[in-house]
Amino acid sequence: MDDEALLRGRVYGADHDDPGPQPGHEYREPVGGPLDGLLLDVTGWGTEQLADGAALSTEIGRYGAGGRAHYGPRPADPRRWDWRGDTP
Repeated sequence: MDDEALLRGRVYGADHDDPGPQPGHEYREPVGGPLDGLLLDVTGWGTEQLADGAALSTEIGRYGAGGRAHYGPRPADPRRWDWRGDTP
């Protein structure tokens, strides 16, 4: 993702009125699944956390409210996280 695309993105978990990505923060791009097109703020995450990926709460996944969408780093480009499925 180039810098221009990063600046246009919406951040997962941020308010709709939020201005988007913030300078000095580190982001990952969820690809596929219900959170495709958003950015995930991973500022302060450790190396192990970044390698493991994340189970992110979402109301728009397969299981609706309370469900989680699982994303993990793409081997060829760890800044992009591929969708691995949903869980309740």
